Amino acid sequence: MAVVRTRRIIDDAGASTVLAAAEREALAQGLRVVVAVVDPWGELVALGRTPAAQAASSRVAVDKARTAAIFVRPSREMEEQVTNGRLGALALNGASCLIGGIPLVVDGEVVGAVGTSGETPDEDESVSIAAAAVEFSTAAAGELTYDGARLAAEAIAEAAAERGVAPVVCAVDSGGELVYIVRPDDAQVASVRVTEDKARTAAIYRRESRDFEEQASRGRPSALHLARAVPLQGGIPLIRDGEVIGAIGVSGASSADEDQELAAMAAGALGASANGRARATATAEA
Repeated sequence: MAVVRTRRIIDDAGASTVLAAAEREALAQGLRVVVAVVDPWGELVALGRTPAAQAASSRVAVDKARTAAIFVRPSREMEEQVTNGRLGALALNGASCLIGGIPLVVDGEVVGAVGTSGETPDEDESVSIAAAAVEFSTAAAGELTYDGARLAAEAIAEAAAERGVAPVVCAVDSGGELVYIVRPDDAQVASVRVTEDKARTAAIYRRESRDFEEQASRGRPSALHLARAVPLQGGIPLIRDGEVIGAIGVSGASSADEDQELAAMAAGALGASANGRARATATAEA
């Protein structure tokens, strides 16, 4: 059972290559556009604009790119659903149902996306298509697998049960998106979202969520304004070979300190699994 897998993600150099291709295409057509390149979670990596592009397009381009990345398809498909009468698509979380977003694909895997805004829908999309067609660089990154997420979350839940507490435990990927959740029958309902908030904070800020609680309580209340950060202890990043591969969140134990203590067990659970596999391989080879 693999607890970590390797995935490709567009890197800074790759994003620059995509932007340059988009700019060439836009200038060749005489288009005034903004182009955004995002990672697989829809987070901005790079942004470019041709002369005289409208200011509003900066955000729209990001929206289109994010839609293509997280739904793993051209954003045109989302707009066509709405145009064809499926208005419920407008309520899809994170979707911007506007033509112009194209996934960036390497060996069948979406590594990011490009979005263009500023001209007609078809012209915007043509720029994104041209940009996505060029060869660009990516970086290899470790990522928590479903099996790894389940192993870590269930190990914590089991340890919690032995203590007589029933917190909600979740594991998220390196982008802060939910992979696995354990919700005992006796868990409090409020903990379901809180535990995910803690884990997401630890993943995307690459540090324990406790750091933000300490900042807020020790004289820096402005830490509460940090985007998507929840200043509550109980979120721990999972680190393998120096990189964050995901995070664990725990909420609803007997205290905040126990949430933190239980979350810290996750790394041990994953390490034990990896060591077990190594020992089994060595035994088989012997």
